Amino acid sequence: MFSDRARIQLQAGKGGDGGLSFRREKFVPKGGPDGGDGGRGGDVILCADPSLRDLSSLQRRRSVKAGRGENGRGARKHGADGDDVEVRVPVGTQVLNEDGDLVADLAHVGARVVLARGGQGGRGNARFVSSTRQVPRFAEVGPPGEELEVELQLKLLADAALVGLPNAGKSSLIARISNARPKVADYPFTTLQPVLGTVEAPDGRQLVVADVPGLIEGASEGVGLGHEFLAHLERARTLVHVIDASEPPDEQWRTIDAELGAYGAGLDERPQIVVLNKIDLEPDPVFAIEDERIVAVFRLSCATGEGVDDFRRRLFTLVPEPEVDERTDELADYLVYRPEAKARSWRLLRVEGGYRVLGTPPSDEELERALKAAGARKGATIEVGDEEFELA
Repeated sequence: MFSDRARIQLQAGKGGDGGLSFRREKFVPKGGPDGGDGGRGGDVILCADPSLRDLSSLQRRRSVKAGRGENGRGARKHGADGDDVEVRVPVGTQVLNEDGDLVADLAHVGARVVLARGGQGGRGNARFVSSTRQVPRFAEVGPPGEELEVELQLKLLADAALVGLPNAGKSSLIARISNARPKVADYPFTTLQPVLGTVEAPDGRQLVVADVPGLIEGASEGVGLGHEFLAHLERARTLVHVIDASEPPDEQWRTIDAELGAYGAGLDERPQIVVLNKIDLEPDPVFAIEDERIVAVFRLSCATGEGVDDFRRRLFTLVPEPEVDERTDELADYLVYRPEAKARSWRLLRVEGGYRVLGTPPSDEELERALKAAGARKGATIEVGDEEFELA
């Protein structure tokens, strides 16, 4: 089943702990500190994959967790970085945070965004040696990675989108002009999910056409099936308005145009191609609407095929060319609206018998999360400033 929404929990990898070690070799009974640094935690990355069509694969994958960094070891051996996790989504996927704010928009092939960053690796005790501190008996604990819940919403990328009332013949039209094979039947709401089809010209050019469920009056307010699919029209450069010629065409056009305007997002400003379908039932339909947005009117029959070839051929000249993508390698290939998190103003150190907080004391909740990620056990001694307590 087509799925254009998914909610997933993301957990970046924890940074590896710094090594708390001292050099102990034969003939070197009192060697200095030699703990290596911990590895960095893995990131959770979203990547736009053109081979995917919807978000159904993520309906079964509710949480994503990246690998944690390895701990530092003796002999100044640094831990390996944790493995990144790439989550592949269809082109056109938008990412929203828990507040419903837009975080990223993966609107082109290959777009990538790091949604959850792994924690930095902790420094080993060898990094804390100074002229006044020859034998540091502590090392940094790697902080946990970012954790967040996001909602993914797919907005289909299409050159043209078919709109119209139920049973106007949209599915029959896309089946006639493209490689799509939607369900076609003589009753309303045959189409229950969006369908994408590719239209090919003799010279090799291609157009992507989308067919969405039929709209009814009040669709912009949540009535009928059309409300949740109106978003799929937002990225289409042209709207193909399919009208049943056996019914009053002008009234049908006004009904759907009103819903497009009520929905917003500029849908009522898009160029429109009007298709008067079913001329086998009404050979000479009258369409009296004059509007500057209407670039062409076609009279055809999906049942008999009359006028379909001419419509398919002229579609390539009527749909405007896509805007040239002028991004360079120096520019980000995705849109990010989430501000970067501020650097943490404190560090958790591992000492003999427990842990010590260095820097501005964190909130109880933040400290509890860091201790849990560090694997602190009941009874461990926790030092925060001048205070010292045991972990309950």
